[in-house]
Amino acid sequence: MRDRPPTNEALGLLRGELEAGRSSITELTAHDVWPAFLRFGRQRFDTALTPDSDGLLLQYGTYAFDGPPKFTLDFTRQFEINDDDGDHDHYLQVHCELRYPPDPALDDLRSFNSWFFHDTDECLDHWAGTMGSLLAPLRGRKPADIRLYESPV
Repeated sequence: MRDRPPTNEALGLLRGELEAGRSSITELTAHDVWPAFLRFGRQRFDTALTPDSDGLLLQYGTYAFDGPPKFTLDFTRQFEINDDDGDHDHYLQVHCELRYPPDPALDDLRSFNSWFFHDTDECLDHWAGTMGSLLAPLRGRKPADIRLYESPV
């Protein structure tokens, strides 16, 4: 789709949504990030029109990826990247990750993940409403750290 931006611009476009009207993303909360992520999620990119080529993922849990355990909320956009012949090569994931200081109340949420894929029979508004309600325990909590990054998988 030539009128859609390429996937290699996705991280910059997500950053733009998060920074809109703000001086710094370090002050964001989950309730600030969620609508910005959805605006980003509604924008379509130059991907194949197949059911798994453009997905949104909301996931959270307490993990110790690179140090002490922290509750991590991860908003992810995943794109299928195809080779020159149109065959699957890999996926590109764009992440907005919020990490919170240790807290037993957040640990009690356990872990969770849910996907939405464009070009399926799913409704983005329905998925967004369901996922947005899961963020209620984070209301008023400021993350200790916010990371924006992309990675091939």
